[in-house]
Amino acid sequence: MPQDAALGESVLVAETGLGRYQVAARTASGAFLVDEPVAVGGLGSGPTPYDLLSAALGSCTAITLRLYADRKGWPLQRVQVSVRHHRASLKARDRFDRTILLEGPLDEEQRARLLQIAEQCPVHRTYERGSDVITTLSLSPGGPAPDEADSEHMRDMEELSAGAQT
Repeated sequence: MPQDAALGESVLVAETGLGRYQVAARTASGAFLVDEPVAVGGLGSGPTPYDLLSAALGSCTAITLRLYADRKGWPLQRVQVSVRHHRASLKARDRFDRTILLEGPLDEEQRARLLQIAEQCPVHRTYERGSDVITTLSLSPGGPAPDEADSEHMRDMEELSAGAQT
């Protein structure tokens, strides 16, 4: 069943019944556990929600850079992105420190351009501009199931790569 483009891509998250905080997240392409560390009462069986936010930024950055370098035919051999999340308090603005390692015989101009492209990755832009969260209460279990429709995220990265001509 095709997904309504206005709804975006769905992820279904439900408690597993194991531990206090463990949940299973199901996407169109797979499933994984999300949990809190043992030190705060979780089982430590998966990444925390903030780990996932950092992973989203890091993975989007790496994929966007790979896509751009491949389109340009540049000799980028490997991308590694490290992301650390900081927040002084619940009312403070969140901060993500991102460090990018580009391996391969790239010249300084190529490296500088890839750094500019990293600043434009779709998840980076989402974090910078903020998001609207619309919440509804469901009267039945399940909610919308993850769909295997074309990824809006991949579409955005391809558009970025195609539009960034230099």
